[in-house]
Amino acid sequence: MRVLAIDTSADDTCSAVVEGRRVISHVEYSQISLHEQWGGIYPSVARRAHEERIEWVVKKALTKAKLQGFSDIDAVAVTTGPGLAIALEVGINFAKQICHGYKKPFISVNHMEGHLYSSYVQNQKGQPNREPKFPTLGLLISGGHSEIVLWKGPLEYQILGETVDDAAGEAFDKASRMLGFSYPGGPIIERLAENVKNIDKYNFPRPMAKSKTLDLSFSGLKTALLYKIKSMTPTELNSERPYLASSFQEALIKSVVKKLALAIDQTNIRDITVGGGVSVNSRLRLLLRKLCREKGCNIFFPSLKYLNFDNAAMIGVVGAIRAKNDIFVEDFSTVERRPRMTLAESSLKNMLL
Repeated sequence: MRVLAIDTSADDTCSAVVEGRRVISHVEYSQISLHEQWGGIYPSVARRAHEERIEWVVKKALTKAKLQGFSDIDAVAVTTGPGLAIALEVGINFAKQICHGYKKPFISVNHMEGHLYSSYVQNQKGQPNREPKFPTLGLLISGGHSEIVLWKGPLEYQILGETVDDAAGEAFDKASRMLGFSYPGGPIIERLAENVKNIDKYNFPRPMAKSKTLDLSFSGLKTALLYKIKSMTPTELNSERPYLASSFQEALIKSVVKKLALAIDQTNIRDITVGGGVSVNSRLRLLLRKLCREKGCNIFFPSLKYLNFDNAAMIGVVGAIRAKNDIFVEDFSTVERRPRMTLAESSLKNMLL
């Protein structure tokens, strides 16, 4: 099936046309420049920007796919959650209009499912030519989520561990603001840290390091950074920013890597899939690859093209898999935004109960 995908879960307006796992076209409009002054996503600004751009983005995706219009697609897949509520609403409503006007099936997609499948998104030539092997361990690490997932099979997920407070991306954003910088925080922290030789100068605490659960926590780490900053004079802070950023990054990343190592030991699963915008961090990728060499694991990352932002390509791929399994929303007029939708709720097994 040829699936038109839409994602407006946060601050990127995205649309794609996919056939199976092959992406025929993808278009995105980033709002980062609109939100920098606020130090994070400003909800009403995000909604207005989505409303202004969504029609153009979707029609551009159709044009790039060399389609004449909505009549040439077989179904519409849209992110219904999790995400920013008033942003999700824009994509959902636009998808409803298309499905109603052109009598197309409606497919609801969980944004985190998209991140899981993002390592298996293919270009028009069908590359990379790899299939997920089940069971697989999924590490989802993004602006709003940090989760370790047991991926049992197509559309079957079990959460093994998750953050008990902020997600990794949120923690990076807040650390960036503490250090006097803007949004998004992850790239800023990474740039500050990239030339530091003493990468763990301040040896910030590793949250939940002694816990045998697979849950994550970053609030204590943020507090440690805040107290250290407050103890410094402006002159000291100015010279120490790179070391503070590097130490914060090291503590956060090693906390994530330690929990994934524990998950590998507990499950004895040797295939790892990573997704979410924070996994673009080169230090995280380096340490995850090192861990997997030590454990004898295979690890897969999305291509950078589908890693730096929320994208509709991964939503389309999940949509195509759901379409293949005849999983459509019969009465899409009842579909509402679900900003706190969990991955477990989207597992096929739970949907059939």
